[in-house]
Amino acid sequence: MPRLVSAVPKYRLHRPSGQAVVSLGGCAHYLGPYGTKASHLEYDRRIAEWLASGRQSLHSNAADDVTFVVEVCAAYKQFAESYYRKNGVITNEVTQIISALSLAQSMYGREPAAEFGPLKLQAIQQAMIARKWSRKHINKQISRIVRAFSWATSKEMVPGGVVQALREVPGLRKGRSSARETAPVLPVTDETVERTLPHLPPAVADMVRVQRLTGCRPEDVCRLRPSDLDRAGDVWKYTPQSHKTEHHGRERTIFIGPKAQAILKTYLNRLPEEYCFSPRESENLRRNERRKQRITPRGRGNGPGSNRVSDPRRVPQKSYTTASYRRAIHRACEATFAMPARLRRIDKALPEADQEKLSRERDAWRATHLWSPNQLRHTAATEVRKRYGLEAAQIVLGHAAADVTQVYAERDLVRGADIMRQIG
Repeated sequence: MPRLVSAVPKYRLHRPSGQAVVSLGGCAHYLGPYGTKASHLEYDRRIAEWLASGRQSLHSNAADDVTFVVEVCAAYKQFAESYYRKNGVITNEVTQIISALSLAQSMYGREPAAEFGPLKLQAIQQAMIARKWSRKHINKQISRIVRAFSWATSKEMVPGGVVQALREVPGLRKGRSSARETAPVLPVTDETVERTLPHLPPAVADMVRVQRLTGCRPEDVCRLRPSDLDRAGDVWKYTPQSHKTEHHGRERTIFIGPKAQAILKTYLNRLPEEYCFSPRESENLRRNERRKQRITPRGRGNGPGSNRVSDPRRVPQKSYTTASYRRAIHRACEATFAMPARLRRIDKALPEADQEKLSRERDAWRATHLWSPNQLRHTAATEVRKRYGLEAAQIVLGHAAADVTQVYAERDLVRGADIMRQIG
């Protein structure tokens, strides 16, 4: 008979003592004399706490009842996989949480969670620095570890003092640690974008144009559907079905002007719930174009579709993801700016030292020549702020606070120079 993993443990009689008992997480919890009202109330309380803890074992005050760091990590991972979801899909936050907790678990997994203090957290911090993680990423990962212990405290797995002590560990400051610094995300020039467009699939090129004109996030242009558009006025309003800050209870409206409307009109002849930009359609278009350029006469050689893999590991999806959108742009950049062949695919037969050298050269080349979809948002924000001011940029980008907008909208240095030229 299959095990009922979702069943609730039963209220039972412990015959030797005559007490009621329930087994939770492999531990027996005695509830008082069997059959009494008090024992049933105690049973209800224990079950409620057990369910609230995510079906983790309830720890008593016994001296040998110790929670280890590995248990905290495992319990929080399970919680994160059920909590950090959007439209039923696990978000990237879970991936980052697992990465942070895996390092903590590998270093201190067998240590009692109650003894996990600031020095151990700082040791993990130094291990992240040794792995060449960036300073900002390290600070975020450390905060995720503290958040895991805070959650465990709410489930009575860890004493409250542990979290209070961990919160005293300061984050890494710029210029005051050996952690790697990342370059700020800057706008991409329109000239660079125009040079890249011919090397992109037509659908992705139009996605780039729409994002540049509207200043929306990459995920917004990837998930655009006809049903999300309000086309009543001369300026369309796009309300994404899901967006970055929806869990804060905020609404997001993206304004689409005439130029972007002209691009989108060719993608609206579909069902309302279908995505406007589809990798499947893009792949079919590519194959049709190759078929038109076919030199071998029909009836000879391979017929259309005859040389495809019967069970491919990857198939075109209904919509682009931010990752596939970014990869398409990066491949186009490599073609546009002629990435050296020796950097495209590093020969694994080379000595390890030579492979590492080529890998560093490739990273340096990519840092100089590649641009990403997020930079289009910066470019749009900078243009809006320069022409209409910070408040206008805040409205277009959909930010709740102006200080967030300033991260995206670069200051108009040319205007500042002109002012100083006149009065300085």
